Amino acid sequence: MRAPELVDDDEGDVGKERNQAVPSRRLIELERVSKIYRSNSGDFTALAEAKLSVASGEFVAIVGKSGSGKSTLLNMVTGIDRPTSGIVQINGTTLNDLSENKLAKWRGSNVGLVFQFQQLMPTLTVVENVMLPMDFLGTVPNDERLPRSLSLLEMVGIADQANKFPSALSGGQQQRVAIARALANDPPVIAADEPTGNLDSRTADSVLGLFRKLSDAGKAVVIVTHERDISDRVDRVVAVVDGQVHSTVNGDHS
Repeated sequence: MRAPELVDDDEGDVGKERNQAVPSRRLIELERVSKIYRSNSGDFTALAEAKLSVASGEFVAIVGKSGSGKSTLLNMVTGIDRPTSGIVQINGTTLNDLSENKLAKWRGSNVGLVFQFQQLMPTLTVVENVMLPMDFLGTVPNDERLPRSLSLLEMVGIADQANKFPSALSGGQQQRVAIARALANDPPVIAADEPTGNLDSRTADSVLGLFRKLSDAGKAVVIVTHERDISDRVDRVVAVVDGQVHSTVNGDHS
């Protein structure tokens, strides 16, 4: 299991050529997905018959106001939450049919999660944090986990921080660790919820560049973001309004 090969920022044309050379296939398919939260005070519809399709090699941003349903939409993609109705199919697997145990195992090998607050284990070193998903899933041989983790840290540009604890790193460095950890089991889908929310503009731009490289390498990358000027960094912008996928806007990252 190799780390994805990422190109440098000044090699954008190479990245595009690689993306075009990788046959694209639909990795994410949501069909008429609704999510209704029920309570004593009444029902709340977070999603209403949402449709979403994302192919390999595609970088998609989900945008919307707070409470619009954008994070719920991402939770459907990752299997963190289940739909009230509709079909969720990711990388050929229908998530509706999976038990909680099978869903957790499926998620470990199919989806790499990146959060706004990185959720790194504070008592583990950086490299140990990256190794953690491999230890959980067990599909990477023991003797390959450390070198793979170091390779992933090298890929995101912080291999020199491998033996430090997360508290010694800046916010941007911690987010790079989180991205390396998300890639540990080489998932085809990368999902990120507000990954740049706590970063300054320069660091946020660098993190978005990493996501672009991952999509160029053939991953399907979906992020929820409040970034206003995101359309030129992604392939598509999906707007969620009051639980409905309101529009899909084509981006231009050339």
